[in-house]
Amino acid sequence: KDLLLTKPVSEISINWLTDQHKFPDSIKMDDAIVTYEGSVASGLEGLYQLQLKYAGYIKVWFDDKLVADYWRQAWNPGSATLDLVLEKDKKVRLKIEWLPDGKESYLGLTCLPPAPENLKNTFAISSESGKSLNYYFIGGENADQVISGYRTVTGKAVLMPKWAMGFWQSRERYKTQDELLNTVTEFRRRKIPLDNIVLDWSYWKEPEWGSQQFDPERFSSPDEMIKKVHDQKVNIMISVWPKFNKGFDVYDDFNKANFLYKRNIAEGRRDWIGKGYSNTFYDAFNPKARTAFWELMNKRLYTKGIDAWWMDATEPDMHSNLSVENRKELMNPTFEGSSTSYFNAFPLVNAKGIYEGQRKVNPSDRVFILTRSAYAGLQRYAAAAWSGDIASRWEDMKSQIGAGVNFSLSGMPYWTMDIGGFSVERRYENPKAADLEEWRELNTRWYQFGAFVPIFRSHGQFPFREIYNIAPEGHPAYKSMLYYSQLRYRLMPYIYTLSGQSYHQDYTIMRGMMMDFGHDPKVLNLDDAFMFGPSLLINPVYKYKARSRNVYL
Repeated sequence: KDLLLTKPVSEISINWLTDQHKFPDSIKMDDAIVTYEGSVASGLEGLYQLQLKYAGYIKVWFDDKLVADYWRQAWNPGSATLDLVLEKDKKVRLKIEWLPDGKESYLGLTCLPPAPENLKNTFAISSESGKSLNYYFIGGENADQVISGYRTVTGKAVLMPKWAMGFWQSRERYKTQDELLNTVTEFRRRKIPLDNIVLDWSYWKEPEWGSQQFDPERFSSPDEMIKKVHDQKVNIMISVWPKFNKGFDVYDDFNKANFLYKRNIAEGRRDWIGKGYSNTFYDAFNPKARTAFWELMNKRLYTKGIDAWWMDATEPDMHSNLSVENRKELMNPTFEGSSTSYFNAFPLVNAKGIYEGQRKVNPSDRVFILTRSAYAGLQRYAAAAWSGDIASRWEDMKSQIGAGVNFSLSGMPYWTMDIGGFSVERRYENPKAADLEEWRELNTRWYQFGAFVPIFRSHGQFPFREIYNIAPEGHPAYKSMLYYSQLRYRLMPYIYTLSGQSYHQDYTIMRGMMMDFGHDPKVLNLDDAFMFGPSLLINPVYKYKARSRNVYL
């Protein structure tokens, strides 16, 4: 029976897991359609930025003009900023239509007003925990000089192994040894370039997250599996989380040594796997804990021949969709002190332990780490970052252009994304003809874009992301994806030279247009093009059925 509920609201703030109670109990969230209608006005004219947090399907209209049409998997909210120019005391109609699309979903809206005249062109710094302010000013005649100065302060960007510049195939996930090996074999049979196959999470027994051991029922001979991958001249990267389920030997050893955060266990939180397991993360700020964590990885993974490390959930994300305050509570205290003081640095010290541990064991072997979060100086530990669990949508693809450029401008040269997007609308799981056509074009355009970012990597949920699973051989999509994969390899001397320059000359590979054309004010807000090194201007096509686009020349 349909149920209609109408009520006034003063805010839209289902931002966190702890806000789910704000949705009416009488309505099932996954069946709901929610419409917000009203108007906004202000006595202060100017540019207002509406900051939107959303999951499920969301549409926003200003004065009947559609300004947002987005989707994110319900448990995995995204964010967007909507510009709204207001005239003094003049109302603008605002309408929001939200389909939560899941039993747990999120929607929040906040507003950043224009700065008053007396505060424009001013800068303020505040801190929750700082006791004094120490800062560096890094100047330069151009962006390259500034980034070079930044790396002088925070560390050189380590020279990555050459294979890391090739193509990576990943999916969520290869569930068995045979699935992974068959994928490598099929790539080689079809002569599709491949340098790295990625084994995502849950290769362990379900209750033993953190064991870093393979489930023998699904991975009967991991040593043989890795050898067969290497025999085909392919590298293998494996997912390692800083997480430990309670109730098995590794957890007990780390807990006895006081290497684990306590609060998530004490509060009885369970994860989303199977029946749900009590769990926590290790304290990467503790040098002895870092050593123990690497020794576990070394003994159970590196000695088998694993080539590279995928360090997931390094925010740290002990329990998804909790507020920052709640997350800080879960990792308080750290070995160094209050989590408020050290919260954001977790990915740095986590990578430090792995980099230094591997270099100590085998100093002639280049380290490679892929991490979901970054912090100043991460580049000195042979780490790259990717943009997280983005959606398989055109607007998400477009947003990756600016994401990669801005990340690179932060001083870290190695960035990547999930080609094709990670989370997928249900319409693509069993697609109608029109949906299948769009799916193939979306992936084709994303491959074309992905061939020109520092790390060329395909990853995502079902449908499977291998070229031959996206489209059959001979299909235009297949031929285009294969062409751009092969082009990446024809460009390898150029690309690896850029990688070398990133170390020797503090170079930036994925370059915002202002780095090379900063004299032209037109490029300062150009968010859909970039330079790939000094010679290639990249203009991704990010609209469905587009057959042309404007370019900067």
